[in-house]
Amino acid sequence: MKDARIIPIALPTPFAVGDVNIYLLRGEALTLVDAGPNTKEAAAVLKSELAEQGLSLSDIDQVVLTHHHADHAGLLDEFPAEVKIIGHPFNEPYISQNPDFIEKQKSFFTYLFQRFGVPGDMKPPGHTIKASYRYSCNRTLTETVSEGGQIEGLDGWRVLETPGHAASHIVLYNEELGSMLGGDLLLKPSSSNPLLEVPQKGGKRPTPLLDYLESLGRLQELPLHMIYPGHGEEITKVNELVAKRLEKQRNRAEEVYRILSEKPHSPYQICRKLFPAVYEKELFLTLSETIGQLDDLESQGRIGVDAADGIDYYYAK
Repeated sequence: MKDARIIPIALPTPFAVGDVNIYLLRGEALTLVDAGPNTKEAAAVLKSELAEQGLSLSDIDQVVLTHHHADHAGLLDEFPAEVKIIGHPFNEPYISQNPDFIEKQKSFFTYLFQRFGVPGDMKPPGHTIKASYRYSCNRTLTETVSEGGQIEGLDGWRVLETPGHAASHIVLYNEELGSMLGGDLLLKPSSSNPLLEVPQKGGKRPTPLLDYLESLGRLQELPLHMIYPGHGEEITKVNELVAKRLEKQRNRAEEVYRILSEKPHSPYQICRKLFPAVYEKELFLTLSETIGQLDDLESQGRIGVDAADGIDYYYAK
């Protein structure tokens, strides 16, 4: 059963995913979960929807971010300075557009794409990095949250860290209601894409698909009646949809294993075979998916990797 205190607001986005759902929570603090993309169209709809509730942007006490992607955080620029911005600390360099961090992203992915075997005449990753900020904001967090934390003014809601789609991803879980404000953790229309990111704490390259699978697994352990997602309609049959997503993942991994059983391949070579129609246009997205499958198979001990001339080649064991 839907909770009348949770008011969904659908905002248009310039992205293929379509509308993004943000949520107004009426509690001790008037809270907005996510903010939508930084476009005139989205800003107009948000203001209109709030007006229907007898509210304006200045009435919002706090915005809680499920993650840093532009379609969820871009409109933060529209809010008055006194509105609190709350989220996982990994949001900060993205939503503030930290110039050093952006340069770090460009350097990191230039190196990574070389290791993946991407030809030099393909569009450099710096273009994709720059484009990812086009509809974003320039704002800073006023408060950070982490696993198990609670947010002032949101009684009954607990923060769960659910990385994968983004390392900054969190959800808000209400055990008493069996409800979750889920961001992009689980969506009905399509699978969430675990995207490659720069490691923010140093060390090895992150493995977003492995993180995502672990986050999905957590959903199966919770008594959940309703997920309010970042895109698409509310989800009631949670375990059924999780099982469907996990099956799709297993099938994709087997497809990659079959390719590697023929002979070793670079990630780019596998990407071309998995996504022949779209890999050129959506190289970052499709490479993220490809690397995720390789990370999954490698974690199971089914494949290995060797380097030749600065390029990684994966092989079936």
